[in-house]
Formats: sequence, C-alpha cells, structure tokens
Amino acid sequence: MSISASDVIPFSQARAHLSELAEQVKAGAEKIITKNGESYVALIDSDRLDYYHQLERERIHLLLISEAGKGLDDVAAGRSKDARSTLQAIKRQRAAKATG
Repeated sequence: MSISASDVIPFSQARAHLSELAEQVKAGAEKIITKNGESYVALIDSDRLDYYHQLERERIHLLLISEAGKGLDDVAAGRSKDARSTLQAIKRQRAAKATG
C-alpha cells in the first residue's frame, strides 16, 4: 500500500480528528502524523502491526538459519578452530602484551 499526500497529517489535525482517522485506519488506510513538518509517528491497524511483527520474527529466523548453515559449511570444509585452544591463545597474547 502506498502513502498519498492525504495520508500525511499534522499532529494538531490528528489530535482534533483522531476518531475519524482511527476509522480510516481500521478500514485499511495508514496515516503518517507529522510534527514540526517532519514525520513523527504512524497510525496503523493493530492487526497489521501484529502482522508486521510476525514478518520481522520470520525474517530473523531465516537469517539465523542461513548463518547456521554457513557455520556448518565452514565446519564441513575444515574452516573452524577449537574454541578452547583459540581462547587460550588470545589470553596468552593479551598477557604477553600486558607484560611486554
């Protein structure tokens, strides 16, 4: 859905016409409320907000799955190191820098 000029409402006007704006939003519109000439907040239907949040969670899950797959590919290709020995090496380097 695209936003038109009529969907951009100054804050003072939104305050005066909140009930009417809420009905328009419930019918499917989205409103951008401005303050001092700049976008400030959006008014959207609560069901649509829930849907947007669900989409974001799904996107995060897909990114995590992708990263896990890359990690497994690295392990399979031998591009990994033992965590304990790597941490010990880092500690030795830090200790050498601190004394040297």
